[in-house]
Parts: sequence; C-alpha cells; structure tokens
Amino acid sequence: MIRNITIGQYFPADTVIHRLDPRIKILIVFMFIVSLFFIASFYPYALILAFIVLTVKLSKIPFRYVLKGLKPLWFIIIITFIINVFMTKGEVILELGPLNITKEGIRQAVFMALRLIFLVIGTSLLTLTTSPISLTDGIEKLLSPLRKVGVPAHELAMMMTIALRFIPTLLEETDKIMKAQMARGADFESGNIINRARNLVPLLVPLFINAFRRADELAIAMEARCYRGGENRTRMNELKLNRNDILAISFSTIFFLLIILTRYIGIRGIL
Repeated sequence: MIRNITIGQYFPADTVIHRLDPRIKILIVFMFIVSLFFIASFYPYALILAFIVLTVKLSKIPFRYVLKGLKPLWFIIIITFIINVFMTKGEVILELGPLNITKEGIRQAVFMALRLIFLVIGTSLLTLTTSPISLTDGIEKLLSPLRKVGVPAHELAMMMTIALRFIPTLLEETDKIMKAQMARGADFESGNIINRARNLVPLLVPLFINAFRRADELAIAMEARCYRGGENRTRMNELKLNRNDILAISFSTIFFLLIILTRYIGIRGIL
C-alpha cells in the first residue's frame, strides 16, 4: 500500500505536459480544484474525466501508475461514501433500523467520492509531470509579488517542495522499517483496524529518527554548497512562457469557467 502513493513522486519524460511552465501547471491545478467544488450535477464530471484522460495521454504516464495512487485512499473514500449515505436527510428509499438511506444521500455520497478521486489524481499529475526544482521555481515566481509585504517567497517555495519530495522518501523508509520488524516477528496484517493501528506505533520512533537524520544531512549538504536562500540568487534556466504555455492556460481557463457555469445555467444552457 505504501508504494502505491504517487503524490510527491516525479515521472521523468519528454512530453508537451512535462515541458509546460511550472507556473502554468500550478495555476491549472488550482483552477481544477476550484472547479470541482462548483460541480452540481454528474455531467461536468464526465468533462473532468475527459480532461484528465487527455492530460495523462499527453504526458505518456501509464494509467495504471496514475490509478494506483488511489489504492491507499479507498478506505477513506468508502468511509466518506457511507457517512454521506446515512447522514444526508431527504427522500427515504430504504430503512435499516435507526438508519435511513435517502435519495439525496446516495447522490451526495457519489459526488463526494468522485470529488476525492479527482482531487487525488489531479494533484498527483502535478508532481508526476514537474520536477522538484521546477516546482520550487514556479511556486516562488507565483509568490514573488508578496515579497513587497514581507512574505519570504523563496523560503516558502523551498519548504513546500522539500515537503512534497520527502513524502515518497519517508514512505520508502517506512516500508523498510516494516520489513525489518516483520523479519523479527512483528505482525502488521492480522487483527482488526484498532490492533493494526497499535502495531504501527513502534514504527514511529525509528521513522522520526530517520526523518531528522535526513533533514540534518540535507541541511549540511545545502550549507556545503553555500546555499543562502533567495537573496541575490541566480538560476541557470529562467522561466519563460512560450506558445504552448499560452495555449494551455487559455484552453484550461475557458474549460474550467464552463465547468463552473454549469452550476448556475446547466450543461444544456452552455451547449
């Protein structure tokens, strides 16, 4: 399960999606997330799915690799679905003792499940198609106007990128620790959910020790290379928008505006 998490990982390739400016990709993902919360019917989800399929095709990332990032979240998705089914009031279609399944509850549950699935896939595609260095530069450029009010744009961008990059590293460390403890007789697979959670507690101490050790090694490496933050820092490759970037942000802006408008005038009104 740990190996199935794709957020924070980078899939190297030379495609039109990988070559897009990181600022453009960050803005597109932001619009993607915002549009998901405006969807009020099932038809726009089909358009969102088509957008994701097109992006995956252009990025040449295997669909199995993208979808495997959902495996660790199936439990959360199922719990969210069940909660919405039984907690949403409306027209009762089935009674199960003190609990009622309503028509509105099923609709809301499907909406929430689809929203979580698309959120995970959309954010995963950002890190899968953008290298950590490019992601840092993109975030810093987008935050640079806030420097006038004292916001440390470069430091914030660096911390966010390092945090994303450390996700797969810490997951790999967790997997190694689990295998080492299982070889010594530890059991992480039997018992109920509570027992499994308790069995994971011994993982925390070595995991935190390894995390602090890696953070210290990273700090020493950055100091050895005379890293001094964002002041007077130059770059080998400056970010510049090209024709593909303009086309991508223009198409995405129009597309997600249409998705948002479906909440107010419906899909038939737009078409």
